[in-house]
Amino acid sequence: MQQKVLHVLEFEKVKEQLIKHASSSLGKEKAKALIPSSDYMDVVTLQEQTDEAAKVLRLKGNIPLGGLVDVRSTVKRAKIGGMLSSVELIEVAGTLYAGRQMKRFVEKMVEEEIELTHLPQLAEQIVILHDLERNINQCIDDNGYVLDSASVTLKGIRQQLRTNEARVRDKLESMIRSSSASKMLSDAIITIRNDRFVLPVKQEYRASYGGIVHDQSSSGATLFIEPQAIVELNNVLQQAKVKEKVEIDRILTLLSQEVAEQGDDILQNVNCLADMDFMFTKAKYAKQIKGTKPEVNQDGVIRMLKARHPLLPLDEVVANDIELGTDFTTIVITGPNTGGKTVALKTLGLCILMAQAGLQIPALDGSEVTVFKAVYADIGDEQSIEQSLSTFSSHMVNIVDILKKADDQSLVLFDELGAGTDPQEGAALAISILDEVYNRGARVVATTHYPELKAYGYNRPGVINASVEFDVTTLSPTYKLLIGVPGRSNAFEISKRLGLQEQIINMAKAQMTDESNEVDTMIASLETSKKSAEHERVEAERFRQEAEKLHKELQKQIIEFNEQRDALYEKAERSAAEKLEEANKEAEQIIRDLRKMRKEQHAQVKEHELIDAKKRLEEAQPHFVKSKKVEKKEPVKQEFLPGDEVKVISFDQKGHLVDKVSDNEWQVQMGIMKMKVKEADLQYIKRPKQEVQAKPLAAVKGKDYHVSLELDLRGERYENALLRVEKYLDDAVLAGYPRVSIIHGKGTGALRTGVKELLKNHRSVKNTRFGEAGEGGTGVTIVELK
Repeated sequence: MQQKVLHVLEFEKVKEQLIKHASSSLGKEKAKALIPSSDYMDVVTLQEQTDEAAKVLRLKGNIPLGGLVDVRSTVKRAKIGGMLSSVELIEVAGTLYAGRQMKRFVEKMVEEEIELTHLPQLAEQIVILHDLERNINQCIDDNGYVLDSASVTLKGIRQQLRTNEARVRDKLESMIRSSSASKMLSDAIITIRNDRFVLPVKQEYRASYGGIVHDQSSSGATLFIEPQAIVELNNVLQQAKVKEKVEIDRILTLLSQEVAEQGDDILQNVNCLADMDFMFTKAKYAKQIKGTKPEVNQDGVIRMLKARHPLLPLDEVVANDIELGTDFTTIVITGPNTGGKTVALKTLGLCILMAQAGLQIPALDGSEVTVFKAVYADIGDEQSIEQSLSTFSSHMVNIVDILKKADDQSLVLFDELGAGTDPQEGAALAISILDEVYNRGARVVATTHYPELKAYGYNRPGVINASVEFDVTTLSPTYKLLIGVPGRSNAFEISKRLGLQEQIINMAKAQMTDESNEVDTMIASLETSKKSAEHERVEAERFRQEAEKLHKELQKQIIEFNEQRDALYEKAERSAAEKLEEANKEAEQIIRDLRKMRKEQHAQVKEHELIDAKKRLEEAQPHFVKSKKVEKKEPVKQEFLPGDEVKVISFDQKGHLVDKVSDNEWQVQMGIMKMKVKEADLQYIKRPKQEVQAKPLAAVKGKDYHVSLELDLRGERYENALLRVEKYLDDAVLAGYPRVSIIHGKGTGALRTGVKELLKNHRSVKNTRFGEAGEGGTGVTIVELK
């Protein structure tokens, strides 16, 4: 990709935002070096890595990369024999700790059967160097201080240091406490100069202490003197400090040698952790811009749903659907200036660059992009005074360069094509340039305000007009891209709104040709139709999603009902069998007692009567037919017809055939639910009589409206929310739902507390709990109904 194009489309600004999400300097370095790839497999891999990291963030919230530092130069210095400082060694230990934590983190996710591909491959390359990490941490604390426990020798030297220092302090404190000290000393304190203990003595009493003068105050009134009495003690202390430094250097040298021995493994760990950090940097940025993973193809097809410019604020940017490469390969966006054409152009170009760099794009799920070998853009006024180039000349320099390189694997973006010269000549030139890149097979999007190009999309296959919507009422653009509708200037409407006399406007309209008026009328009609169709499409999509959701909910409830029914049957059978077993044992005992009485008291109870009694008891015991588990059966060789009564084997439910939707699939009505079922999953029961079959199947009518399995209270006022909860619970009970979800959000917690109190005392509530991590956490309350 040309660096100029990355600058024009503001890819560098995207990288600036990306860098902010890096956990270490390693991640920042990779973000700074990020450029889009033109290799299809590279782009697919990069997108998979970002999506995998985003998945981990959704499930785990964060990652254990604390302690990671770029220690590559440190390790390389150790490998050539250099002695590392204590701070550098602690950084190495921190990086080893980060690698160990990250490896365990990934292994644990694999144990939890979270589907991952790229992270386990990186984690497998991380080498655990626990001994080196432990040795460094036992010798050096987190602040880089070499501990006494680093060696027996160092511990002895420091003990000697503390003893000598205590002697020096005791001697100086006795001097400070003397009767003459108050007049001879500037301050009754012990201080240090040149790493030796001294006293602040007034200039005139210098001779009273003797010794060595190490410093003086700025005024010269105070001298910092090492009294003669402690010179020898200070010398002993300095010798101990020299020994301490020698021992510390020895310890650091040994640890540096250990780092050098493990240097290759440490550098490998750093590279793996850098890749991981960069993966999660991209995932965090995707979360910020509400990005999604686009599907990547090699077919030149672009289909971005509700795409947004990533550098514009979320609450201000307008999302647009952008399609290119299927029915048409060239889009010509016409209309007046300041309407948002350039923003639409940059949104497309920047999203393509982001996708090819492995970044998720600010668009809805299901978006699709292609991989281009090159992206070319001529955007903005790049007039160069130094080169004495006009605006037109500057654009032409860019366009000439583009025409030298563009091919069928290129995306070409032209902003205000042909501007800066005579309108008639500019329009003709623009058409010729568009024809050239179109014939080469490139994907092209061009903006222009020339009316001559409105007809361009109608005269050439594979080319379509587009415009950016303008609200005449507010006299401002809506920035909504309308593909298939050419732009119009709206000059008459704007002038009228601003107060221009209608007489003048009518005279101006009379100056226009009939063809121009017809085109404007056609464009206005197209805009109206487009808005209406879009509104209807959105409504239809909403209904489809609700129907699909209801279908899934009903399927789930049927399965749960069957499972609960079978469980209750089995429980009842076990309970009854236990009771009968107890009764049988008691009957046996009674018979034994009767026999005993007959023997002892010669009672007239005959043996065959006892046997008959026992037989009657056994016959009285009922036999249970076990609930049959759903089994796959061979399909009955029966020709099905609409109206037949059948059994759906997988659901163990009866229904009626409505219509055959394919060679091996039927639409089946089961109660209030219609669903598609494979013919192999159907068991024939019976066929209605002819006169009954002739009648249409009666529609099963339910409630006037569907009761959703969840209630969303976010944004509601406190009192209204509680009223909605009460009504919703009544509707859910009438609908027979076993449990529902109430979404109240986290916020300040007031609404959540109020809902919890209401549910606690509600007559229909059996139990409540907060949602799990995958259900919305504490922002959702799950309610079990009686």
